[in-house]
This record gives sequence, structure tokens and C-alpha cells, in this order.
Amino acid sequence: MATGQDSASEHSVRSLLVELHLSQDADADALLSSNPFALLIGMVLDQQVPLEWAFASPRELGRRLGKALEPKRIAQMDPEALATAFSAKPALHRYPGSMAARVQELAKLVVERYGGRTEAIWEGASSGAKLFERVRELPGFGEQKAKIFVALLGKQLGVRPEGWETVSAPFSDPGTFRSVADITDTDTLHKVREFKQALKAANKEKGPPDKAPGAAKTAKTAKTAKAANRATKQRRSAAPAGKR
Repeated sequence: MATGQDSASEHSVRSLLVELHLSQDADADALLSSNPFALLIGMVLDQQVPLEWAFASPRELGRRLGKALEPKRIAQMDPEALATAFSAKPALHRYPGSMAARVQELAKLVVERYGGRTEAIWEGASSGAKLFERVRELPGFGEQKAKIFVALLGKQLGVRPEGWETVSAPFSDPGTFRSVADITDTDTLHKVREFKQALKAANKEKGPPDKAPGAAKTAKTAKTAKAANRATKQRRSAAPAGKR
């Protein structure tokens, strides 16, 4: 049975008439749509694994724990027990141990700073800049992931404080398929995947960035000096004792 806190979280998101389609699994997406903390967990896990895997994992985590995903409950869990739940086959992530620790850090921050109410992160944000700042400080959220989540909140959850488009650009751009913020069905999922593959190919073709001006010359000079020092030492060691 869900706790009162779970019910409050569920009402907060359902009141936005949200129906997310990030994992492409009906039950997993239903959880993401009704539980803000589950959605945050999915965002944290969305790296170095297929995004469907990342966003389906919160539901599987809840099933393994046998209880609702609630920040206070996760924050108070024995870390080893949580890591075991993440690592059980099939693992919930490529790096289950580190991700279990990160999710627990996330839960503790939500409890300590927002009273255990995940939705308070965006409900109390007076501007897009403030919202971005709050999301950026969450464990597991770098600058790009924070932008993507703010864009998701704005595009699909109706959370649009003044300036949200600016702080989450270019992921807030309309009509684009850059990230999970743009996934609303199977077709858009494919478009986002195609965009990422094209971007990866373009970056690969571009190659590594050029070295800074003078870097090659400096490296060559250092290499020459090192060789000269080595040759000097060899000559000294080969010279007769009286001539050293």
C-alpha cells in the first residue's frame, strides 16, 4: 500500500495530465508518470546504457525491493542491500554499484532539502534559472543532463517558470528530437536515436581537437632535451673513473 507521501507525489504529477513514454514499457512508463522520484532515478541511470533500459529500471527496482520508490525509504536503506538490488541479474545498469550509491545520494538530498517531496524541486522554483540551479545540484546531474531534465519538465510536464527555455536550450527548442525531452512515442524515440547517432558520427569524423598553438613544438623540445640528458648520462657512465 502506498504511503500518504507516495499519494501526494502521485497527485502532483497526475494533475499535470502527464503520460510519459520514455521506457516504451507501459507499466514502467506508468510509474514514471505517477512517481516523480522514479522519474529522477530514470534520469540518473540514463547514461552509458540504452535509454529504455534506464527508464524501465525504476519499476524493476521497486519490484525487487517490494516497496514503493519513496525518497525517505531509499535514503534510509542499508547501502549494501540497495547495491544488491541493483546488481541482481539482470543488473539495473552497466555500473550497478556506483549507480546504487548515486541514487541513494539523490534520495538523501531530496529528503534533507525538500522534505522528501521530489516535486518540491520544481514547484518552488521561481524562475528558469532557479529551476536549473536546483536540478544541476542533484547527484548524477551534470550541466547537460540538467538542461535536458528542465526541457522535459517544460515540454511534457507543463513546468514552465519564466526563462526555462533559455536555461535548457537547445533541448527546449520546439520541433527538435535531441533528447528524452522530445520522446512521446515509438516514432519520436527513433528520431532521437537517429539524431544521437548522426551527432556521434559527425564528432567521430571531426576527430580529436587540434593541439594548442606551440604545443607540438614544446613537446618536441622537451623530447629532445630528455634524449640529450639520457645521452649525457650514458657517456658519463662509459667514461673511465679518472675522467668522470
